Amino acid sequence: MRLIHFYIMSKLTHQRKSWFVALLAASMLMPVWARDGVEVGGNSAFTKLVPAEQVEQSAAKQYEQMMEEAQSKGALLPNNHAQVKRLRAIARKIIPYSYEWNPRARSWKWEVNLIASNQINAFCMPGGKIAFYTGLVEKLKLTDDEVAMIMGHEIAHALREHARERMGKNAATGMGANLLSQVLGLGQIGQTVTSYGAQLLTLKFGREDESEADLVGMELSARAGYDPRAGVSLWRKMSEANRSAPPQWLSTHPSGKTRITDIESNLPKVLPLYDRSK
Repeated sequence: MRLIHFYIMSKLTHQRKSWFVALLAASMLMPVWARDGVEVGGNSAFTKLVPAEQVEQSAAKQYEQMMEEAQSKGALLPNNHAQVKRLRAIARKIIPYSYEWNPRARSWKWEVNLIASNQINAFCMPGGKIAFYTGLVEKLKLTDDEVAMIMGHEIAHALREHARERMGKNAATGMGANLLSQVLGLGQIGQTVTSYGAQLLTLKFGREDESEADLVGMELSARAGYDPRAGVSLWRKMSEANRSAPPQWLSTHPSGKTRITDIESNLPKVLPLYDRSK
């Protein structure tokens, strides 16, 4: 390598040498963390208050109970159902792109199920436990691209550990400074998870979490080969289905209009990923 560098430098004029050296120096100073896609920063420090393994175990247990209950009521659609196959096929394309966002995702026991219910809802619990409701897929007549946007969004919540973050914040708020110091020393961790683990199915994410999940979900979908512009049509459908929703300042979720604006402003970051995937 040194011989090649010496040969190149010997063939350049003084002026060209200066340009070459400047270009070489600039390339060496380029940040190693530069990446294509969206920018949302690191995970919240509050996640450190609650062990990931225990959160994921708690989520797996609650998810299993939910699926058993749905099955007992005849609401859990079978593996050979066309919509179940469709959802799982989309998930298989998205999941490999989740590993960059959270290394733990490689070891998650991913599951995707569909529950017969009029609810317009879907979720992904910590550890990759995904569920969609038929009301969401059928009432909104979702395309594959729109399904991918929702799935990417829900997976993003798990990857960014928003539930674990909320539990950490609840622990920090509810336990007081003395107990918190014990938790930081791992003295009362088990109690923390026991106290707040039951909230996994009912935890409400804030506006910042939702906006972040929109962006990360867009990137995941685009890398998997799904058109991120579907986010615009999706949220128009969602806004139409939720006309009675309260104004943004009364809700923990951003309004549909705000989400569409955010998606459109970030499309230039993810459209090249979609084009490349094809």
